[in-house]
Amino acid sequence: MSDPAAIIVAFVVAATGAVQGANLPEPVKDRAADIAQVARDSEPELAQRIDGAIAGLPESVHEQARQGVDDAAHAAEEAVAPYVPAPLQQTSPPAGEHGSAATGPTDTGWQPPGESALSPPAWSSDPFGESADAGGERDDTAAIPYALSGVTVHPVGSFAIFAPWFAKAGELCDGVTAPTLAALYNAENGFRYGPSAPVSPSGARGPGQFMPATWQKYGKDADGDGVADILGVADSVMASGHLMCDMFDQIDTWKSNRLVSGDTLDLTIAGYNAGLGAVLQSGGMPSGHPDYENQTKPYVAKIRASQDQFAKMFSPFGSLSLSGIGGSIVQRASEFLGLPYVWGGGGVNGPSGGGFDCSGLTSYAVYAATDGRLTLPRTSETQWSIGNEVPLEQAQPGDLLFGNWGPDGPGHVAIYIGNGQMIHAPTTGDVVRIGPVFDGMKARHVLP
Repeated sequence: MSDPAAIIVAFVVAATGAVQGANLPEPVKDRAADIAQVARDSEPELAQRIDGAIAGLPESVHEQARQGVDDAAHAAEEAVAPYVPAPLQQTSPPAGEHGSAATGPTDTGWQPPGESALSPPAWSSDPFGESADAGGERDDTAAIPYALSGVTVHPVGSFAIFAPWFAKAGELCDGVTAPTLAALYNAENGFRYGPSAPVSPSGARGPGQFMPATWQKYGKDADGDGVADILGVADSVMASGHLMCDMFDQIDTWKSNRLVSGDTLDLTIAGYNAGLGAVLQSGGMPSGHPDYENQTKPYVAKIRASQDQFAKMFSPFGSLSLSGIGGSIVQRASEFLGLPYVWGGGGVNGPSGGGFDCSGLTSYAVYAATDGRLTLPRTSETQWSIGNEVPLEQAQPGDLLFGNWGPDGPGHVAIYIGNGQMIHAPTTGDVVRIGPVFDGMKARHVLP
């Protein structure tokens, strides 16, 4: 008989992803990151091990074994619950863990002058809400998760992981853009994916909240991994793109035949929520039924209202000209807008443990923009020793900005964008974001 411990081990490995997404103490997250790495290394074997372990049991106990896995999940959830603190309680590494160039990051998280920590973001009152539409499958309660000043941060999920696929799906047709898809997915479930993505009361699943019949038609292997994964990012986003484009074209045809009236994109979003039949039956925006009035119409309004915010996320620099290596540094950092702050996270190879800290982000951006020709030291204090200080008013895009000064030097580092703006990983509980340069920061030109 196969080792039944394999079932529990495989589950625990899968569950570490949820730990990284939660607001847990850093030592817990660090341990979870180690386990997650093991999971990634052995991912192809995990499913086979689970199935093999259960298959090795007598057929009469297969259902009981599956129930055992579910029970283990419940037990793990209860075990983690006591360690979950209130949001944003910890804004810097624990005392004694600041480290050195040899022992670890010194990034303490930015603390604006006169404040003990960044003001906590305004969470949605129901950030994981699963209120259903007429079909029982829509969620319009999630907060916008991100990265420009004044925008609410969602506590779980990462826009950065979805962004490249939104951009690709936004090119499928003229009527449905990347910002529209991003706003829609924010309304659906706040960019959660994988095992943590909610299942609605009616059985809608994954980041795009697809019902089984719709997924059977539109679910394809978009990322070439051999699986059409309803819980995955790429496959769900591309399926949503194709579905939205098909609906957009159909509604345009109905409008030409005077069967429906109204803004085509509004009606397409309504169709994603209530079904295309509801649009045709109502001759336009679904109306009359309480579900349409209380859910579909607010859903459409919310998505259209947040499109501009997401448009800024796809083009965060507006008309600002970013050229040369300095501009490339900014662009490489912007690839990870919205990714969570993780103390000690990231480096020249990209994020680790689910995100970046401030010096991890600058290390990656400079290394990537220079094709590996310039490798920064890993900490904000040691990065201050590279290049030449310049007056802040003479800073150029790609220069590093340092602040949060202490006896050993700067505790925070950011990348200057221009026009008084910077991109940085601020502090625990926040995300990689764009914001104004803080008082007391100093600039350094690190490029040769």
